[in-house]
Amino acid sequence: MKNSVIIKSFPSGIVLHLDPEIDFNELLIDIADKFRESNSFFKDARMALSIKGRRLTQQEEEQILSAISENSQLNIICLVSEDEETNQNFVKALQQVDFSDETGLCSGGQFYRGTLKNGQVLETESSIVVLGDIYPGATIISTGDIIILGGLYGKAYAGEDRNEGRYVVALEMSPERLKIGDFKYRSKGKGSKWPIRPKVQPKIAYIKDKEVVMEPLTKELLSELPT
Repeated sequence: MKNSVIIKSFPSGIVLHLDPEIDFNELLIDIADKFRESNSFFKDARMALSIKGRRLTQQEEEQILSAISENSQLNIICLVSEDEETNQNFVKALQQVDFSDETGLCSGGQFYRGTLKNGQVLETESSIVVLGDIYPGATIISTGDIIILGGLYGKAYAGEDRNEGRYVVALEMSPERLKIGDFKYRSKGKGSKWPIRPKVQPKIAYIKDKEVVMEPLTKELLSELPT
């Protein structure tokens, strides 16, 4: 096997080191071969993935994810950055819940890697996982669920009108405005000042008794939400 693809591990994830010079189509073949040979080792593990060694377009990243899924049982939860502290925060949040296919995130949702800044708007007609922060003045809108592996300091709108079964998750919750279906979140206290994040405490906002509530995120709580 060529050394164009090297797999290394970090807690709850793997790093894919790619040859920066090889033709991308040839690289895809090597990735498929590497994961096919490693299938018995990884089995059906759920991991985050970091890619290093070369710049990739979003389309190329998607092709790599497809090559992995088609040649192994490994479940890639998300792509994470090269920053170790950020990776640890992402993985810590992912370990607390089971974002399986019934949420629609793995099978039909979207991933967005980047930070939304003042004035920027991200809108989608499916559930979405954001690998980054939503800064004050920025807005994210989804007809499905919203999962932010970072801080929510701006505005978030989840679910269509009268849809009470959606939720918003973030590593740090301090939204300017948050709405799920027809219901607005009303803060009962002063939110934390961004962007300081001394301790990761993922929270989830969802509808309970006709109002938006915000609670620490647990696997048990997520399993009790309506689907």
